[in-house]
Amino acid sequence: MSQVPAALALTHQDATMLLSAQSHIGAKNCNSQMAKYVHKRRADGVNIINFGKTWEKLVLAARVIAAIDNPADVVAISGRPYGQRAVLKYAKYTGAQAIAGRFTPGNFTNYITRNYKEPRLIIVTDPRTDAQAIKESSYVNMPVIAFCDTDAPLSNVDIAIPCNTKSKNSVGLMWYLLAREVLRIRGVLPRAQPWEVMADMFFFRDADEAEKEAAAAAEKAKEAVPVITAMDGAEATNEEWTSGDAVEDWSAPDAAEATTEDADNWA
Repeated sequence: MSQVPAALALTHQDATMLLSAQSHIGAKNCNSQMAKYVHKRRADGVNIINFGKTWEKLVLAARVIAAIDNPADVVAISGRPYGQRAVLKYAKYTGAQAIAGRFTPGNFTNYITRNYKEPRLIIVTDPRTDAQAIKESSYVNMPVIAFCDTDAPLSNVDIAIPCNTKSKNSVGLMWYLLAREVLRIRGVLPRAQPWEVMADMFFFRDADEAEKEAAAAAEKAKEAVPVITAMDGAEATNEEWTSGDAVEDWSAPDAAEATTEDADNWA
């Protein structure tokens, strides 16, 4: 952590978040270029990433992104479903462009393409899944920032941020931390002030799980609201009609006189 200034050092809260999201859990295979980011190898063969170096490279990437004057010249790309929600949120809060889903070949090289772009920098979620975007960026001399697992290829990658790219929580948290650090370096968000946006907003959510949560919330709302049945209304109506002094026989002379007197009083 000696290469990171004291103001940009990793805090205890951020370290806890990285451990909770299992961002330090790598793959069983390890690329030779990623070996320097591996802290040790567990007995079951899983490589443990040094998240101190993860934070070091994340701060470096944020400083590079913040140096670009126009935020729209940065493109966030994710072909994996776990990162599609994250890149959209990142683009929303930092002003970058997002490509979520399949990357159309020719987006960076063929100007006839409908979604043709000329960015100055691209950020990818996984170098293996987003290989087409990295390949085209090398043709037009664009720098690449990539979140890399221990088995990720680093060909044409300029800044590799070592992290767990197999977990949806890890991917969402890394995009969240990168967006927050970019805003802090730009001066939009004070470093002493916590960001009001929660990290959960960047996490992948399955459509089936979202529907189940919505159905459960609707059921709780129905249980909280008291339901008045037709029988309750009928009982209340009967009580109102039967309350008070009822006239048993309207043909009786006393009842007729009482009715006439009431009519005169209302008149």
